[in-house]
Amino acid sequence: MHAVSTRGLTKRFGGVVAVTDVALEVPLQCVYGFLGPNGAGKTTTIRMLLGLVRPTAGEVHILGLPMPASRREVLARVGAVVEQPTLYPHLTGVENLELKRRLMGAPPSSIHHALEVVGMTAHAGRLVAKYSTGMRQRMGIATALLGSPDLLILDEPTNGLDPSGIEGLRRLIRELPDRLGATVFVSSHILGEIEQIADHVGILHEGRLVLQGPLAPMRAGGRSLEQVFFDATRNTTAVIR
Repeated sequence: MHAVSTRGLTKRFGGVVAVTDVALEVPLQCVYGFLGPNGAGKTTTIRMLLGLVRPTAGEVHILGLPMPASRREVLARVGAVVEQPTLYPHLTGVENLELKRRLMGAPPSSIHHALEVVGMTAHAGRLVAKYSTGMRQRMGIATALLGSPDLLILDEPTNGLDPSGIEGLRRLIRELPDRLGATVFVSSHILGEIEQIADHVGILHEGRLVLQGPLAPMRAGGRSLEQVFFDATRNTTAVIR
């Protein structure tokens, strides 16, 4: 079983084809880097995975269950931050988490655990309006962790962060599979970012998945992800085994 599996996943908006025939295979308990330039179709693909956008064609299975047929069951096991975290600036961090916890029916202890995982315990009592961008991103991830998800989906989580914020978030993402036993699916347009955090990678180019597989064989061959990216986007679909 894969954390995420798609076949023939396609989305058209009128006459515009945003995503074409994407076949994702995301292993369990890894960090999967979903890489591509802005406009490649990453966010559209993520929205289809979560059932926020209906595919024009294709199949989606999340944690072995079909979407959108099993949407309620699947989303109970998935945490996600798509684009910017949804937080109320006039409330404190812990008040935001409490609202989300009640909606989810998660136990009260889940708040303390989520804050501890993202390193925000000391700042939980501050108004979100006073948070830095990095603190908002961490608190957004905390809300996604409240239900102890088996799959965490993060869409461009380092956008807007300064170098220290990026490094802190990078460490957090790398730790999550071992610490929580969860799969982390993280999208980015930054090659170096994905190379530092991911075990597996999928490269999307002009709506097509042009490369997918583990990063270890590339590193063993002395190649950088930048080299592989440009090779993949010049040629046809490739899979690293």
